[in-house]
Amino acid sequence: MFDAMVDASYAALERAGYTKVPVIVSETGWASKGDADEAGASLKNARTYNRNLRKRLQKKKGTPYRPDMVVRAYVFALFNENLKPGPTSERNFGLFKPDGSISYDIGFTGLKSSSATRCRFGSSLLSASIVMFLLHRLFL
Repeated sequence: MFDAMVDASYAALERAGYTKVPVIVSETGWASKGDADEAGASLKNARTYNRNLRKRLQKKKGTPYRPDMVVRAYVFALFNENLKPGPTSERNFGLFKPDGSISYDIGFTGLKSSSATRCRFGSSLLSASIVMFLLHRLFL
């Protein structure tokens, strides 16, 4: 489905006359927790989606419609947003919890699970920037 949505964007851009514009997915992810009426928002689904996305992006391949254009995407979100209003799912898209511990494992090596000693990111913008840089390097 991910490739189909990217290809649909390419087809729409092409039809509008933009044949050389790359499509970069600026936000993609899956909620790890939701309200009772949000059946798809689960830890298992979030782990599966983001793990498969990581594997897909690491191949550095294109889509069926544009096989020579490497797909690029950014995970939404790095951290759960525990103060965000709205349904429970809106607060649970992060790979990490607000305290810096891991929400769920998507196959990065060297990270410790949330039951282990917590990473101490704190609220430091520099620390968050370093984590973003490392995740960016792993996904691209």
